[in-house]
Amino acid sequence: MSEKPAKGLGMGLQALLGEAKPAEAQPRSGVRELEIARIRPNPDQPRTHFDEDSLKELAESIAERGVLQPILVRPDGPEHFMIIAGERRWRAAQRAQLHAIPAVIRDQTDEGLAAELALIENIQREDLNAIEEAEGYRQLINRYGHGQDEVGKLVNKSRSHVANLLRLLDLPQSVKQSLLQGDISMGHARAVLTAPDPAALAQEVVAKGLSVRQTEARAKAVRKGTGELVLTEGRKVDADIAALERQLGDMIGLKVQVANKGQGGTVSLYYSSLDQLDMICQRLSGEPI
Repeated sequence: MSEKPAKGLGMGLQALLGEAKPAEAQPRSGVRELEIARIRPNPDQPRTHFDEDSLKELAESIAERGVLQPILVRPDGPEHFMIIAGERRWRAAQRAQLHAIPAVIRDQTDEGLAAELALIENIQREDLNAIEEAEGYRQLINRYGHGQDEVGKLVNKSRSHVANLLRLLDLPQSVKQSLLQGDISMGHARAVLTAPDPAALAQEVVAKGLSVRQTEARAKAVRKGTGELVLTEGRKVDADIAALERQLGDMIGLKVQVANKGQGGTVSLYYSSLDQLDMICQRLSGEPI
């Protein structure tokens, strides 16, 4: 008999160790067919942009195969429900002209707690863009009184990741729009944020096709800063490696350290809780988060 994973480790680590049950074997108790007209979206949903082409593809898939993954809702009055997670599926189901959709009902008597849980659940979804994720963090801080450390623990991300995304909210609207449209990356956005005129530098990035490294150098030049090496926690790191570490950290939400030695090297991920370790294992094993 194989040894069970230590208590406190979630499904991601179990999947990585080969201990998790197949997805189809998980219990589906509580799944009900709900009329779409009785369901409404969550006004605190952090996602504000739904890609039309992606939504159309999902609607076509739902029309052919149905909704494969139930949405998550909570009661909202005697006859209606509010979406906790799954608004994109709900929207696509309407386009596919479905009258009902499978849903898991989470009964929360405390509406404030339910709204907070819904916000956390939506933030943890991987398909939010950086601005939407940052807006979600700001809601958790301003509306529910959480600090950045606590927010990081709630969503299984590092405090630095939360802080870096919150800084994006200080960008001019034009730069935010460029980020949302994919004209610039999050690494670009972080770099232009350090420039005296972020909007002007963002325009230059798009016009000249600057890389993140070039953008960082340009921002330093504007501030009259120089140097090819940066100091990171006592390590002398090549500026390109430092930029790569920041980009990987932005993608994963954890601290990343790259040690390059000739043709090879190591990539280290740092976690501060078992939940963060479980999140890493979920991504490595392909399990849904």
